[in-house]
Amino acid sequence: MQLANERRAFLRRALSPGGAGAIRPPWALPEDEFTERCQRCDDCIEACPDGLIVRANGGFPGMAFARGGCDFCGACLGACRGRALVGDPEDEAGAWSHGIALGGGCIAERGVVCRSCGDACDFEAIEFRLRVGGAARPEYSPDACTGCGACIPACPVQAVRLDPSCRMAAACTPEANDGDL
Repeated sequence: MQLANERRAFLRRALSPGGAGAIRPPWALPEDEFTERCQRCDDCIEACPDGLIVRANGGFPGMAFARGGCDFCGACLGACRGRALVGDPEDEAGAWSHGIALGGGCIAERGVVCRSCGDACDFEAIEFRLRVGGAARPEYSPDACTGCGACIPACPVQAVRLDPSCRMAAACTPEANDGDL
């Protein structure tokens, strides 16, 4: 019975207009308002110079961070006819409410020298602190993170993911994520 309920919940999320966990373009309204106002016209998709906005579940736009990080150019914001994207392109920190989570697959956490995610982060939200007798470990600063996603494609083992609960650093460590993503 428990498995059937879990399947139903999964399908409800997957088949809802927003889809299962879709990350909307920057400055998107809250999900209910976004799906009500979005005309699914693809204007924001066509306006994104980096091709990061793609058609997601239900035909609504979503982000494809595997392609790179958002530079907050504001092209999608200006292209949105339905006003589902509303904000100030100068306000990078207000573009999203999510942060990142570092998973236990992180090779730096396992003693291998890797700083790919930190090197990709222009906002210095991921820094590496040296430690005696081992490789430097990543330290995440949610206050510095804009949620741009540049760290995601940089990770060679896909140990970085976006997470709406990660505006608090303690929630975003491999230990807090049960060692994996």
